[in-house]
Amino acid sequence: MGADAPRDAPLDVAIAGFAVDSRAIEPGHLFFALSPEDYRRHYFTATSFTDAHRFIPEAFARGAVGAVARRARVVGDGELERFADRLLLVEDVIEALQKLAHGVVRNWGGPVVAIAGSAGKTTTKDLTALVLQTAGKRVVKSIKNFNNELGVPLSILQMESGGRTPNDFDVAVIEMGTSMPGELERLAQIAPPKIAVEVCVGPEHLEFLGTIEDVAREESALVRHIRPGGVAILNADDPWVMWMAQFHRGPRMTFGIRERADVSATEIEALDLDRLRFRLQTPRGRVWAELPLAGRHNLSNALAAAAVATCFEIAPELIAEAFARARPSEMRGEILRFAQGFTVIDDSYNSNPASLLAMARAVAEADAKRRIIVAGEMLELGPKAAELHREAGREIAGLPIDVLWGVRGLAEELVSGARASGMKEARFFASVDDAAQALRAELRSGDLVLIKGSRGVRTDRIVTALKESFALEGEDALHTDGGAKWRFELKGE
Repeated sequence: MGADAPRDAPLDVAIAGFAVDSRAIEPGHLFFALSPEDYRRHYFTATSFTDAHRFIPEAFARGAVGAVARRARVVGDGELERFADRLLLVEDVIEALQKLAHGVVRNWGGPVVAIAGSAGKTTTKDLTALVLQTAGKRVVKSIKNFNNELGVPLSILQMESGGRTPNDFDVAVIEMGTSMPGELERLAQIAPPKIAVEVCVGPEHLEFLGTIEDVAREESALVRHIRPGGVAILNADDPWVMWMAQFHRGPRMTFGIRERADVSATEIEALDLDRLRFRLQTPRGRVWAELPLAGRHNLSNALAAAAVATCFEIAPELIAEAFARARPSEMRGEILRFAQGFTVIDDSYNSNPASLLAMARAVAEADAKRRIIVAGEMLELGPKAAELHREAGREIAGLPIDVLWGVRGLAEELVSGARASGMKEARFFASVDDAAQALRAELRSGDLVLIKGSRGVRTDRIVTALKESFALEGEDALHTDGGAKWRFELKGE
């Protein structure tokens, strides 16, 4: 450290993987010690951050071969200086992680399929990877929904982890999100796309992005950073997405359901709550296909994946084969059928007005004795958040939905909007726990319940409470609570 022992040269060790959480360290990993200063330089919206430099000793105890740390944080810290021979000092740890990932992508040279949009990114990413894998492509894809300035580079670095090399992969399918101006542009610089997919534009993160126009401008960064000769895949049903076409003079491909598009679906039939049958039309031909996911918005996501597959000259028959094997991502439209006769759609991972209304329409089209929506507060919607909640409530009231419950904060405005539009069965709960307790007592056989909310509201706890109280189909209906066995009885018809 310092003048006596500078440590800027690369470590002469083999690196087996990468981690930003000391608890995830495995032998051979390189640990990136993030600090509040790093987070504040980048696009992170939290108000407090942990300084991971204090976990460097723990990382080495777990088998890390080295750690990347901020020079200003390490110099003068006696505890950290004793690890001098295993530290790489930088000015910005997050930027170092990103440069490493960018170098991997650049040296690899393979095609990056980048997927962005206000809703449906993770499902589209998973469907795209499934189709490409079905066609025999070796795919690296984003971990879960790792789509920010840490998640994107960590997803890319899977190509250099666990004994793998970039030569083991044909294509990278990377989800890219944004919550602050400039964030998506930075992600597109880290992994410039050969194929850029824009799923949709809606009111998301307005607290930081401003207006819907600002969201569209931010999302357009992905299209503007397409590599030469690359393709822009755009949602023909979304005017804001089609507005982005002006930023790419190269090849374009469109997908859609309502508007004329290169990749489309016709003769759509709902066979079940989570099963759509349709005729898939692509430039390479058309074929009947089935999609075991709930809602037409997921059909749109599937068409985006089909458009990517078409760019890789994959036959529509193979695309249909892949779609038939699709499954919803965790907490993103999972269908839970309970032994007591009611069904729950767990879409509790996140929420914004566009995604809430898309799922509400899916519920409205489903066959059920009673349709119930339990909707948590939608976060980061900016100064118009209250009005956006009220507007969503008004739209839900116009659908054949029997019951609407709002949970926490501005979800009260959601209920207010529904009531003002004539919906009688609308109720507000101040907490997730209150809503969970009430729902357990309210459920009847034949009910269909959608549970949705922003991640910070934790509406997934309502789903957990139901799983603890009732048996899923095929499970024992008896549960154990503190050693005592009990069974919930459904409310009578």
